[in-house]
Amino acid sequence: MLFPAIRIAALVVLAGGAAQAQVFTGDTGIRSADPSVIETSNGYVAVESRNGRMLLVRIAESLEGLAEVRPVRIWSDRERLGEVWAPEIIFRQGRYEVYFTAGIGSDHRMYRIESTEAAEGYGDAVEISLPEDKWAIDGIPYSFNGADYFIWSGWQGDEDVQQDIFIARLNSQGEVEGPRVVISSPDQPWENVAGETPAINEGPQPIIDPAGQLHIVYSANGSWGPNYCLADLRLRSGGDPLDPAAWSKSDGCLFGANGETLAEGANLAVEAKGVGHHSFILRNGQDEPPLAPEELRPFLFHGVPAAEEPADFWAARKWYAGLYRWVPDVAYGSGKNMDIGWSLQFFDKGK
Repeated sequence: MLFPAIRIAALVVLAGGAAQAQVFTGDTGIRSADPSVIETSNGYVAVESRNGRMLLVRIAESLEGLAEVRPVRIWSDRERLGEVWAPEIIFRQGRYEVYFTAGIGSDHRMYRIESTEAAEGYGDAVEISLPEDKWAIDGIPYSFNGADYFIWSGWQGDEDVQQDIFIARLNSQGEVEGPRVVISSPDQPWENVAGETPAINEGPQPIIDPAGQLHIVYSANGSWGPNYCLADLRLRSGGDPLDPAAWSKSDGCLFGANGETLAEGANLAVEAKGVGHHSFILRNGQDEPPLAPEELRPFLFHGVPAAEEPADFWAARKWYAGLYRWVPDVAYGSGKNMDIGWSLQFFDKGK
């Protein structure tokens, strides 16, 4: 089955002049939001929610093949948790783990299911106990420098006025211990360019740069409109992930369809608008080795086709494939708060 919006792009910009194999970019043909895809020895494994009531998995040999396979249901909301959103899949210690949020309104909390097989054998959902027990979405565990952390988006209180990015330590049993720490709030004009409530920081995705330093790329602005975009948090060299002062923020979004939100040198999205809630295509979804500078790698994000003006923006979202690479010596902040290190460039079509 072929989709007319699908394109194949040839890339020839590897360091040293070497040619890179053809890489798929563009509209995947999957009408959904919040993509989560990992690369495994069995191919590409993707998870998505459907109708706010179930979780589905697709497995294909290529990114462009994901739209051609029939998704398999791996979990249904028999417990009537309500509003199942934004699953994230990882593979570690021989098990697939899917993290998702479920609940009604202010009752959204994080849950996990797991199995030794990607498309079957998942048990009941287990709630993840987070500090202060507040509204939480988009959570994912990550390992850095021998320690484990849980990263998510949530509310500081009990009202929907703002979403922040939180981090907390995980113990050896995989349980959250200690306090939650806010490492990013939507406090910059470009993070809420329309002045809407709630202001949004969400969809955090950890990744390691070529110097071995931790980044958390997240989505800013409302996902219900065209200003949604990707920004970056970079941990300062030698910094403690649990120290808010150790994080520096990009001076604007690094990828988006509204130029008013973008940092200097960032790329404008041209294929779609409302671009964000991305997924780096990491090997097994964890412990990605640092990539060589200039190496282009795929990522997925959701958006609405640039030419469309849908009555229901959320319902019109689709998965897109793009590319990213690391860029050295990029300053975040200014004055005594300036931090210089690796940043990212994103592209929504072949370069």
